[in-house]
Amino acid sequence: MEQVTGFSRLRGCTDARIAGLVGLLVGDALGVPFEFTPPERIPARHLIEMIPPVGFHRAHAGVPPGTWSDDGAQALCLLASLQDNGRLILADFASRLLRWLDDGYMAVDGHVFDVGIQTGKALSRLRDGVSPCESGGRDEWSNGNGSLMRVLPLALWHVGTDETLVHDAHMQSLPTHAHPRSLVACAFCVLVARAYLRKVADPWSWADQRLEEIYNGWPDRQEQIALQAELDMLRSFPKTDQPRGTGYVLDTIWSAREAMKETSFEDVATAAICFGNDTDTTAAVACGLAGIMYGLDGIPVRWLSALQGYDLVEPLISRLRARWE
Repeated sequence: MEQVTGFSRLRGCTDARIAGLVGLLVGDALGVPFEFTPPERIPARHLIEMIPPVGFHRAHAGVPPGTWSDDGAQALCLLASLQDNGRLILADFASRLLRWLDDGYMAVDGHVFDVGIQTGKALSRLRDGVSPCESGGRDEWSNGNGSLMRVLPLALWHVGTDETLVHDAHMQSLPTHAHPRSLVACAFCVLVARAYLRKVADPWSWADQRLEEIYNGWPDRQEQIALQAELDMLRSFPKTDQPRGTGYVLDTIWSAREAMKETSFEDVATAAICFGNDTDTTAAVACGLAGIMYGLDGIPVRWLSALQGYDLVEPLISRLRARWE
C-alpha cells in the first residue's frame, strides 16, 4: 500500500487546474534523469520511472529522484507572481526568475542544476539592468522552449478574455525569449490548455482557430503580420513524421501534441520521454495538459509520492483552489 505523503495527499481533489500544475511538475521530475538521452537509448516505456533502471547513465546524477528542474521552478515563479500581484507584472516576474537562478527560489532544496543557454544569457542581461521587455533573445536562433515550458500556470490562473490571455502569454515570454515564434508558441499553448479546461472536443484545432481570430484583430499592423507568419509556421511544422523531443520550441509543441494522443496520464508521460533529448521539458508540457485531462487521480500514486517539494507548492495550490471556488 502506497504511503500517503506529500503530493499524494491531493488525490481525490477534482480541480483540473491543480491537476495541471501537479502534472507539469511530475512530468518535469520524471523526465530529469533521461534528459540529453537520444531516443534509441531511452529505456523501454515500462521502465521509465523516477528512478531509472540499473545501469542507465542518468542525467544530473546528484539530483534526488522526484526533483523538478528549471521548468517547474520557473512555472512556480510565474504562478507566485500572478497570485501576489493579482495580474501579470513583468518586472516582478522577471525578478523572481533572477531569484530562482541566483538564490534557488522555487527550486527543490534551493538547488538550481539546469538552466538553458538562451535563458541564462537573458537573465544575465536582466541582472545587468536591461528591461525585461528587452532582455530576451530576438533572433531566429533564440527560439528554445524556455518560455513555453513555464507558461501553463497563466492558463490555470487567468480569468480574463482569450485576447488578454494571449497578450499575457506573449509578455511572460519576453524576459527570456522575445522572438515572435516563441510568443506565438506560448499563446497557442495557453489556449490549448484553456480548451482542455473547458472540455472542448478538439482543443488543438480550437486553439489554432481562436489564435488566428485574435491575431486578425491585432491592433499593431506590423506585429500582426509577424505573428500571423509565425502561426503559419507553427501550423506547417514538422517537416518530419517523428517528433524529436528537442529544445526547439515548435518541436516541443509537436512532441507534446503527439504524446497527448495516448489514453492515460502514464502513457502520455512515457511517450513524451521516449522522444528523447529534452525529456523533462517535453514531459512537463505534455503532462501539464494530461493533468488537466485525466485529473489528479489519473496520475500514478507512486509518482505523486516520489515528487519532492510539496511544502513549496502547497501554499500556491491552496490559493489556486480558493480562486476558483
